[in-house]
Amino acid sequence: MPTELSAEHRDAAALAGMAGRALLELRESPPAQRDVGAAGDRLAHTLLVDELHRLYPDDDVRSEEGLEHVSGDGRLWVIDPLDGTREFRQSERSDWAVHVALVLAGEAVVGAVALPSLGLVLSTAVPPVLQPPDEGAPPRVVVSRSRPPEVAYDVTEALSGVMIPMGSAGAKIAAVILGAAEVYVHAGGQYEWDSAAPVAVALASGLHASRLNGEPLRYGAPDAWLPDLMVCRAEYAETVLGVTTARHRPYW
Repeated sequence: MPTELSAEHRDAAALAGMAGRALLELRESPPAQRDVGAAGDRLAHTLLVDELHRLYPDDDVRSEEGLEHVSGDGRLWVIDPLDGTREFRQSERSDWAVHVALVLAGEAVVGAVALPSLGLVLSTAVPPVLQPPDEGAPPRVVVSRSRPPEVAYDVTEALSGVMIPMGSAGAKIAAVILGAAEVYVHAGGQYEWDSAAPVAVALASGLHASRLNGEPLRYGAPDAWLPDLMVCRAEYAETVLGVTTARHRPYW
């Protein structure tokens, strides 16, 4: 962890955890006259943006909830106050998250992903240590519950793996970080706030993260749309990229 960013690593983790706790409290006592998902989006957005402006008044902030058009190639905080609003609405679901990332010159270098229902905050402050692979078990590929992309089927077949459906993007990447899965591929497009924080943590933990064509993931562009990405254990990167670059060129 670069010492010159030690405060940012620490603050990202603290802010993600703070917003996560506030969301859990809201979920336990939902508003009577308002959708709990919309209320959660606004609550976490306000908490995070206010604190980031207080702590780093000269930095820009891009948020899914109201600041999505903010961009820049300097210091840019990219946040998803509630990643997985649909899952958050369902009290039995734990696959939702809070994302806080700092982007410098297009690179996500600081990140924190709170998984409030699991009581976890994964962050670049103390990058999670990857667990040894489960020898003999088929690789697990995490995919969307509702619309797994065709590329995920091809990757799963190439790895002789199994597909695991899951909710938010943050929860999927966190599953790879925590050793509950080995690969995540996405080809349907996402926004920068969907992946900046979990990608920062994944890279800090030693995982591979890139576009489907192997190019580095870049953040802070005026258009916040990212067409595709992949996160996987390093030992699977060559095989996965072999599939995605050979069969799915139209995605970039």
